Amino acid sequence: MADAETYPEADRLDGFPHPRETQHLYGQHGAERLFLDAWQSGRMHHAWLLRGPKGVGKATLAYRAARAMIADPGDDGPGLFGDPTPKPETLDAPEDCAVQARIEAQAEPRLFVLRRQWDIDKKRLQTQIAVEHVRALRRFLQMSAADGGWRAVIVDSADEMNRSSANALLKYLEEPPARTLFLLISHAPAGLLPTIRSRCRTLDLAPLIAEDLSLALQQTGAEPPSNPIALAELSSGSVGAALQLTAEGGLTLYAGLVKLMANGRVDRPGLMALSGTVGGAANAGQYRAVLELTQTLLARLARTGALQALPPEAAPGEHALMSAAARDTAQARLWAEALSKIAATTRHALAVNLDPQQTVIDMFLEIDATLGRVRAVAA
Repeated sequence: MADAETYPEADRLDGFPHPRETQHLYGQHGAERLFLDAWQSGRMHHAWLLRGPKGVGKATLAYRAARAMIADPGDDGPGLFGDPTPKPETLDAPEDCAVQARIEAQAEPRLFVLRRQWDIDKKRLQTQIAVEHVRALRRFLQMSAADGGWRAVIVDSADEMNRSSANALLKYLEEPPARTLFLLISHAPAGLLPTIRSRCRTLDLAPLIAEDLSLALQQTGAEPPSNPIALAELSSGSVGAALQLTAEGGLTLYAGLVKLMANGRVDRPGLMALSGTVGGAANAGQYRAVLELTQTLLARLARTGALQALPPEAAPGEHALMSAAARDTAQARLWAEALSKIAATTRHALAVNLDPQQTVIDMFLEIDATLGRVRAVAA
């Protein structure tokens, strides 16, 4: 317990509540309803794969599901929701739920969380869930619950298991212990072992719409967004991404990037002013935000041209830019090519620590060249 409280947690966003502490889940009623229906009908699958983008509530749902199953004694008592058990609309915990209190304190003996661990020697989080962590899970599963109730295992995230740890977990999914619920969280399920996917029932969680995203952000203690629709667009409906965008002034920055391209050519004085904000260690967050939001803008241009439909506007002047430079599939192809090239060059720049100011200048010179090719296609 002391370690969990002392060292950074791989599944926590710094400065904000952990999913185990999150009281409400917004925008994922359908996924929660599917889980509730399986539980209430007596056809509970032993393993669930919670799929979807980062930051949309997968871990929150996993903790809610784990808490509900652990708290319910099945045939031996009245159950979490009373006896007979009604069909609740949510998995919200009662105010006096002892299991919820123990989970928040990381003191629930019937819950095991499999995640990346803190490397004491290197003083950093490990990059993978190693097989030795799964061996600790084996000890947990060998113990039976004293009251015969349910146990739960949360894997956050399954994408971070290496081949050995994935194969070790697979053995438990193939021969699950009685009354044990596995909840696997995945942001990129295509990368998981097919045999793991085949042993799980899937729950798909979608990006949050603007209203639900705003409610979820307020639950973390963040200020209500000034432009909920723009924030939902740029964060792809992810609470984590929205928090990071807000911290870096992302909406204002994105509006500035759109303005740089507003006249069909990159504004050179504006570019030089922008490049002056990314140099030095103190501006590392701003630098990464410029790189990421620029790629977001290019992706939105490519998608608009391919679909030939305008998305909700994420900054003043964005629709005008899209209408002029992303009108058809030919222009969309040019933006997709530019995005691919810029993504590769910026990855290289970050890997070898190239000068941030020059990297931003080079990136927008490539964009300026693409704007020229877009004009030529339209002519």
